Amino acid sequence: MDSPTPADARIGIIGAGPGGLTCARILQRHGIAVTVYDRDPDQTSRNQGGSLDLHEEDGQLALREAGLLEEFFALARFEGQEMRQLDPAGGVIAHHVPDEGETARPEIDRGQLRDLLLRSLAPGTVQWGRALESVSGPAGGPRTLTFTDGPAAEADLVIGADGAFSRVRTAVSPATPHYTGVTFLEARFDDMDTAHPELSELVGKGSAHAADGERGLFAQRNSGGHLRVYIMRRVPVDWIAATGLRPEDTEGIRAQLLGEYAGWSPETLRMITDNDGPYVDRPILALPVPHTWEHSPGVTLLGDAAHLMPPLGVGVNLAMLDASELALSLVRSATVDDAVRGYEKTMLPRSADVARMLEGGAEFLLAVPGPDEDGHGPGPGPGPGRP
Repeated sequence: MDSPTPADARIGIIGAGPGGLTCARILQRHGIAVTVYDRDPDQTSRNQGGSLDLHEEDGQLALREAGLLEEFFALARFEGQEMRQLDPAGGVIAHHVPDEGETARPEIDRGQLRDLLLRSLAPGTVQWGRALESVSGPAGGPRTLTFTDGPAAEADLVIGADGAFSRVRTAVSPATPHYTGVTFLEARFDDMDTAHPELSELVGKGSAHAADGERGLFAQRNSGGHLRVYIMRRVPVDWIAATGLRPEDTEGIRAQLLGEYAGWSPETLRMITDNDGPYVDRPILALPVPHTWEHSPGVTLLGDAAHLMPPLGVGVNLAMLDASELALSLVRSATVDDAVRGYEKTMLPRSADVARMLEGGAEFLLAVPGPDEDGHGPGPGPGPGRP
């Protein structure tokens, strides 16, 4: 089967995260039809996670191509660029305060970014409640999308934007995510300025990071007076069960953590002891480095589906850059196959280079900062890709 022109192709994007929605938005801006399939029942059915910093050279670049940069700036928290490096006693080692008008990497809640992108799409673009089961069909296409519920669909191009445990990935690669040895245990805090004033003062308006070489804490402001703390440790992936605890045993887990963080100051331990609600266990996963595949007509990947890495501030930015480059390649190419080849020729070596740089990077978050740290280094985003 000859590859169709992008204007005539049936394009299906799996996953309504920032990457998939950015790709859909840019395609629609250029008159190319697209359908997005997402497993969530609707756009409000699940909390989207924490805060994201979008960089000028990739995430913001993609939003500019999407025609949404000014709307993003209206929602973004520029004060969220503040970053404090603390010691376990709560002392400030380094402190980055953003300059007035600084726009290098402002913060936005993941849910706010998703809503911005969803509002920009034509009605009916996203089909909710469509959990992909498999991609099948001949290499020359069309591909058949089978869902756990509802009718199958055909596509001339399937774009896997479905995260760490991508079902689309299996159509081009046998690779699966592996545990890096580091886990983030997420703790949530509400009504920070009133209910947690001491912690609010310690963290500041953006983020704060502390580590002792074996364990760390990363606190990150979200909008609406919320804060998320990631309690970072080198532990077995089944550490909760191995210690005789259950995920819902908040008090038991807290006692375990206080033992592990013995010697840290009461000020920093507020990030462990004062949370509102249960902890959420988030083991950090990554794909093999480098992760690549032989070109397969009619199927490609972007974001975590293509290059899952430790959460060091690059994941969503790379996903949105992938999305922009893929969409623009489709706009500018004579056929779908030409577009995908052009996109992969750039994306695969770039993602391999970044993945090599960040390989083992979860350990970086546990390391004691050196004397040259400026407090503005990379930090964890909203946690690993959704299961």
